[in-house]
Amino acid sequence: MGTQIGAVQVPRPVSAGPEMEALSRFYRDVTWTGVIREGGMGPGTPVMTGVGRGTVRSIQDGRWIVLDCEQDQYLEDGTLVLRWQLHWVSGWSPDRGEYRAVMTDNYGNAEIYRGSIDGDRLVFESLDGAPTRLRFTWDVTDAGTITWRNEMAVSDGSWVLIEEYAMVPATAPEAVRPYSEQPWRRA
Repeated sequence: MGTQIGAVQVPRPVSAGPEMEALSRFYRDVTWTGVIREGGMGPGTPVMTGVGRGTVRSIQDGRWIVLDCEQDQYLEDGTLVLRWQLHWVSGWSPDRGEYRAVMTDNYGNAEIYRGSIDGDRLVFESLDGAPTRLRFTWDVTDAGTITWRNEMAVSDGSWVLIEEYAMVPATAPEAVRPYSEQPWRRA
């Protein structure tokens, strides 16, 4: 459909459909704490604790969902190593007949992913030819949390877990305290 302007037909923006309703259940404002496995940030990198938070909003009349995240990463002794920041935009691509996402982060990465929903799981994978093949999985089987996984493909094509978190609604006050004040922190 479009709008007729004189002799020219101008296409109208695409409306959000049921695919966006299905996608929206995987995204909430959340916090998390967990472990980045040894080598997860590249060969030789140590085990780190990740303490993160994410906020969600929709844009363009519900056509896209934006997820902005930050994760502070600490050595086992509590030393802050870095703050990772992510900007993730996902939605339904009617032309491609699949979910698509664009990810940018403060490491200079800018990649496109393709996704699908299978029951209570949302999975996005790197497109073929990506410099590093990644797979992200959101699992909402438990209504109180979102289990999120980050995996990387290795040379033989198998997937290796980098990190996995139980993301909880962002209203939990203990989840937003600095690392040094977290009740789970080892002395």
